[in-house]
Amino acid sequence: MVPAIALAAAGCVSTSSIPRVPARGEVIRAILTSTVQLRSEREGGIRRAASGVVVATDSRSRRAWIITAKHFLDPPSRQEVFVRLPGHTQVREASVVFVSREVDLAILEASDLKVVPVRLKMTAHLGDAIRIVAFPWGQRFTVVGGFVSQISAPRASEDQDLVVGPPRMVDASVSYGSSGGGVFDAVSGELVGVVEGYRTAKLAIPEMKERVFEMPVAGETNVVSAAVILKFLIEAGLENYLPR
Repeated sequence: MVPAIALAAAGCVSTSSIPRVPARGEVIRAILTSTVQLRSEREGGIRRAASGVVVATDSRSRRAWIITAKHFLDPPSRQEVFVRLPGHTQVREASVVFVSREVDLAILEASDLKVVPVRLKMTAHLGDAIRIVAFPWGQRFTVVGGFVSQISAPRASEDQDLVVGPPRMVDASVSYGSSGGGVFDAVSGELVGVVEGYRTAKLAIPEMKERVFEMPVAGETNVVSAAVILKFLIEAGLENYLPR
């Protein structure tokens, strides 16, 4: 009778105690509230495109801070940076407030943006499903799926966990304009990193021997992990503005 009683007791467990897994569309909509398109304009009509993620906000001053790739702003000459939200035509000017000397990260500040700061996820498992939301070639936002294909290994040791850690590479193809774009956990929508860059292969066309095209290599996209981003945000003095 004991096994029967145990089974009956197990059947009485309320399903309300089981965490609800949000639907895919719900996760994407939440991600978009933290995603922005970036554009810079320099003297001589030079324009560059990138993507960014809102990581902190201050409701009192209506300021928002955006993480992106530092190389989007290089070389650090005089330029104007603009921010646009997905599905909006209005742009707002942003200022560069923090630039890392060690990693490919920079923080922009903008005001009066209706955004929600993203939550960070410090570690990931190899094979975790991810979504990259970015603005390739400065056009409309694009959602690309993939999985975590490599994690960072600070130092080799016998006790090193080969499966869990800060993500370093994801199996998702991106292109120009995706730098700084968010790499999100596909289930929770939390930020596991931002796009740092991608490997390219040089392609020569016989009819145009004087020109060589660089094509992105599918599945070799490097990311800056959320753990590195958090350290940078704390160094920049934004710890009190991060979502709790």
